[in-house]
Amino acid sequence: MGRVIIGQRDVIDLLVTCLLGGGHALVEGVPGLGKTLLVKSLAQATDMQFRRVQFTPDLMPSDIVGTEILEEDQATRQRVFRFQPGPVFTQVLLADEINRAPPKTQSALLEAMQERSVTFAGQTHKLPKPFFVLATQNPIEQAGTYPLPEAQLDRFLLRIDVGYPTEDEEMMMVGATTHAGLRDADPAMDLETLLRLQRLVRDIEISDAMLRYATRLVRATRPADSPVDAIRKHIGWGAGPRAGQALVLASKARALMHGRLAVTRDDIKAMLLPVLAHRVLRNFEAEADGVAIADILAALHAGIRAE
Repeated sequence: MGRVIIGQRDVIDLLVTCLLGGGHALVEGVPGLGKTLLVKSLAQATDMQFRRVQFTPDLMPSDIVGTEILEEDQATRQRVFRFQPGPVFTQVLLADEINRAPPKTQSALLEAMQERSVTFAGQTHKLPKPFFVLATQNPIEQAGTYPLPEAQLDRFLLRIDVGYPTEDEEMMMVGATTHAGLRDADPAMDLETLLRLQRLVRDIEISDAMLRYATRLVRATRPADSPVDAIRKHIGWGAGPRAGQALVLASKARALMHGRLAVTRDDIKAMLLPVLAHRVLRNFEAEADGVAIADILAALHAGIRAE
């Protein structure tokens, strides 16, 4: 992926971490930063099928999951309904500008993301393995958008912020895309290897001390009984138990990426922001004072110590 994407090394690392952990990613960034190219390159490097859905206010759930069509047998003249799978039946799905679709359409992804299946007309259809959803959001354009419900946000393993490139990276990007263009990413692993790695992530060791540390971090995001002043002052709603599962799973994936078979405190620290950024809600005071979620989570990390 690094041969196609100029810069954004941290973003690539987080995407691969999310993929190895078997979760989904929510990517936030202004237009033109290469978010679509990131996902396409990830699919190419892992030899997976890729589809893109542009979310719009008039998008219907059937446009994503599929619908039934009426077919007539030419010999018997009998008419039967047949399920026509939608674009969600793929291995890598890019849900572009997901917050532009109304809640009814956004909810069509909930079962697919959680259960890896789609239920239509009483029939359950399994999705391919692996199944990876990457949804993008534009943070600066809010006209005609629908905020994602908390239940759906909680299904994303990581939230990844894509920032502007450096001056040198941007110069290289402009030169490459206006000359010969960017080439496709070469496959770096096959599907069987990827599935084996996803299973291996679950076998990465985590000590009781690290497990308790991760649990304490998540519990400390709840302002009612948090020992961290910044949480009590600036957070209106804390993270649920699924956040603890995500934090441990992402830390295991990061440990494997760094060639380790056990989770360390550094793994948990590195995954704290992408795991919790979309799972804790700032209150009015924090928004009025312009306190960023990253600053609040930094105070959380400083206030909770590992044993």
